[in-house]
Amino acid sequence: MSDIPNSVEVPRTRWTYLDNFLNKPGPATDEEWVPGAEAIKGLESSKVFLGSLMKADTIDVSNLNRQFLFREADVGKSKAEVAAAFVEKRVKGVKITPYNGKIQDKDEEYYMQFKVVVCGLDSVEARRWINATLIDMVDQDNFESMKPLIDGGTEGEPNQDINPSQQIANKTFQPGFKGQSRVILPTITSCIECQLEMHAPRAAVPLCTLATIPRQPAHCIEWAHIIAWSSERKDIILDTDDPEHINWLYQKALARAQEFNIQGVTYSMTQGVVKNIIPAIASTNAIIAASCCNEAFKIVTSTNPFLSNYMMYSGDEGIYTYTFETEQKPDCPVCGNLAKNITVYPSMTLQEFLDTLGERPEAQLKKPSIRTGTGTLYMRFPQSLEEQTRPNLAKKLGELVTDGEEVGVSDPAFQISFKFRLVFGV
Repeated sequence: MSDIPNSVEVPRTRWTYLDNFLNKPGPATDEEWVPGAEAIKGLESSKVFLGSLMKADTIDVSNLNRQFLFREADVGKSKAEVAAAFVEKRVKGVKITPYNGKIQDKDEEYYMQFKVVVCGLDSVEARRWINATLIDMVDQDNFESMKPLIDGGTEGEPNQDINPSQQIANKTFQPGFKGQSRVILPTITSCIECQLEMHAPRAAVPLCTLATIPRQPAHCIEWAHIIAWSSERKDIILDTDDPEHINWLYQKALARAQEFNIQGVTYSMTQGVVKNIIPAIASTNAIIAASCCNEAFKIVTSTNPFLSNYMMYSGDEGIYTYTFETEQKPDCPVCGNLAKNITVYPSMTLQEFLDTLGERPEAQLKKPSIRTGTGTLYMRFPQSLEEQTRPNLAKKLGELVTDGEEVGVSDPAFQISFKFRLVFGV
């Protein structure tokens, strides 16, 4: 958020209820505090908040029952553009710049213009990216480079005995009655990477099941996602926000389902399985969104202390909220300065170790490359270096590293390198 020229005139009466709120002293008020002075002055001088709204996908019919900014006539249009236009029409004087694309498309200079970043992302990977980006932006000599991150999300209650993709397909997921919001001050407080183990990676369906004996609609979709795409479109990076890519997967999965006489494959289910989408509840979305907006307001206006630093909400059996402070980890690969310990076995191959990085809750790296202080063990890109280091994949870790040695692991989904200390188990 930042100021815009004073040419936009908004009557002071528009802010009557906000003034009433700002004029009340809070628990953090000091003796020299003047009721609402700085916040009101800021509003009077700027008249309006200027923001940017980023969203990569388009409006689907399934969005209409829980996202009240959209109407039936908006189906197929950009979510960012429609939402921005709706809010500007409803709240006079507000200016929002929509961007129809991924958050990864923008560089640090783009994010530097904002006072605070509020996220409602639908994937752990995107959360990790923006978290790492904002931390990397921090300049210790420039306080303005520190951009608070407010993150909110909702989740369902899974059945631990059933694979998540099957639960989505069979509708056995408890819908999103749970949620959380958190405030992160980059390099100062616990970050998303510190809390990564709270986002356990979803279990994988055995490839033999996908390839030979699919039994569920989700198996057919996962087959199209994992096997068909890599064999037929391996030169194209799958974009789960691209309708053409999702439709291709849907058509492949539908044909696979018909071959094995399996009913139930739909376009919306394909989206749900591929993107691991949990059915959303409008009331939960509203509660978490309100919490995020409340924290943004407190940070921008300094009217009250902001959340420190995690709030969880549960609405499946009544209404329950709980706030607590998550601790910053010295061995966090993003905001810490120590390498994170990972227990490995010297008898496992480098390929086996790299495969486990996608399954470990503390790593969750899908396409890792790895190097030591003396050289590169395996690099996925460019192709020439991949071919040069490929023979190491069959070697045992005991041949490549020593007990307690630090390694650097990179992944194309992130801008940073992760530091791990490999500790040999017995």
